[in-house]
Amino acid sequence: MREGEANATPILEGVFLPKRQKKILDSIMAGVRDVDAIAARLGVKREDIMRDIEELRAKDLVKVARQYKEKLVLTDEGEKYLRIGLPERRLLELLKRVKEVSRKDIVSKAAEFGIVLEPAEAKIAVAQLARLKALVFRDDMISLRPDIGDAERKIREVEEALRKISLGESVEEEAAALLKRRKLALKKVRAVISVEPSARLNALYEKGLVRVGRVITSLTPEIIVSGEWRKAVFKPFDLSVTPPRVSLGRKHPYLEFLDWIREILVSMGFEEMKGPHVEMELWNFDALFQAQDHPAREIHDTYFVKGELRGRFEDKDYLRRIAATHENGWITGSKGWGYKWDPERALRLVLRTQTTAVSMRTIYERGEGEYMCFSLDRVFRPENLDAKHSMEFYQLEGIIVGRNVTFRNLLGFFQSMADRLGLGRVKVKPAYFPFTEPSVEGFIKHPKLGWIEVFPGGMFRPEVIMPLGLRNVNVAAWGIGIDRIAMTVLGIDDIRLLFTQDIDFVKNAPKPLVHQLIR
Repeated sequence: MREGEANATPILEGVFLPKRQKKILDSIMAGVRDVDAIAARLGVKREDIMRDIEELRAKDLVKVARQYKEKLVLTDEGEKYLRIGLPERRLLELLKRVKEVSRKDIVSKAAEFGIVLEPAEAKIAVAQLARLKALVFRDDMISLRPDIGDAERKIREVEEALRKISLGESVEEEAAALLKRRKLALKKVRAVISVEPSARLNALYEKGLVRVGRVITSLTPEIIVSGEWRKAVFKPFDLSVTPPRVSLGRKHPYLEFLDWIREILVSMGFEEMKGPHVEMELWNFDALFQAQDHPAREIHDTYFVKGELRGRFEDKDYLRRIAATHENGWITGSKGWGYKWDPERALRLVLRTQTTAVSMRTIYERGEGEYMCFSLDRVFRPENLDAKHSMEFYQLEGIIVGRNVTFRNLLGFFQSMADRLGLGRVKVKPAYFPFTEPSVEGFIKHPKLGWIEVFPGGMFRPEVIMPLGLRNVNVAAWGIGIDRIAMTVLGIDDIRLLFTQDIDFVKNAPKPLVHQLIR
């Protein structure tokens, strides 16, 4: 070894990186260390850059740290409003141009000025500007008050809160509470990931040795001849690694579970009934004596089919009976809801929110008699996806129709189902549903989530069954949250696993115990 060689400084070689990885490092060197903030700066989602972060860590360019914290994140609706503007902001801009507009013409008038406002958003916008005391109402016409400075300031505060949350920054409690009430944001436990530059990266940046290069996964003669390979990033392949061995196929555990449920119900004497996913409000709400101004029928609890499309229903006598029941109770002994029922609204199309709509169709078709039916199918609600909720899930709906059917039959069915599924004791408490009386909620104990409600049901009210032509029979009905029962039986605590494509979960999840069918 020559003199001084032992103390020589290692020669740094320059690195070529894909364009996005270079931008990530530029952000880190500019002092942005939170991965959410880096993603926002690049205009992408956090998950889009996680592979890049991991590759940079493997190259000893960054150090990664994780902490799990409860964090406020935007919902899909919040992200949409951040992108195109709050409904109240868009209506405000329209009213600055037209001075006055009819409430029913808001959507069409906005379109004339290139402002996008959907019907549901127009309702939200009017409600929000009214709350901010920015509107003057004259019959069906609305206009802006002379002084809207305070309203504009509060709208800017909401917009700023949305922007801060999107960047991973904190917001004041009052602003957070408002966004959560409007379902524009929600709290989630998230991994807060931060990155720090490594000593090597600092040295490379100091000497300007980090450059952008083309990523090459397939080497061609043109790349060699042109010399592009000298400034390229080659994706390495380790051909010595043994590929994973895939086991023989298996039906998804959740589908196995649903088939098992069908077998149990058929063995108990039930018939399966079917119905459409896109349903008229008539069967989804009105037939169930759910008032047309009920909050659950608004946009935050129901998916509406765009374009104001409507279904067709030819039985005018049934529509008259429904109208009378809603308006004054008809002959049911009820006082009704006391409003003018709108048959056009009843024909609007929605994604069904409950399989009870299928029960209504079945009772309408079969009338009085002795029968037991069930429906096991998907329903849709605008939920935020988390460990316990999903916007698309399965519901197990059932009816027991007969002259001597009582509330005790319903409670007995719940416990019988729990016994066959191995769920243990069912705890029940009184409940309220617009279409059953008495009503009940049944709870089972999940090993990790504690007591969860899975058995809602009751006896259909006269306001439901009498318009359908039933006079001499009773109907016990239930709509079971089958996804939550599946979580208990399969031993999982996250509803998203029911639809996972993870091979290990599919392979190792427990199978339903067929012997329980003959208990």
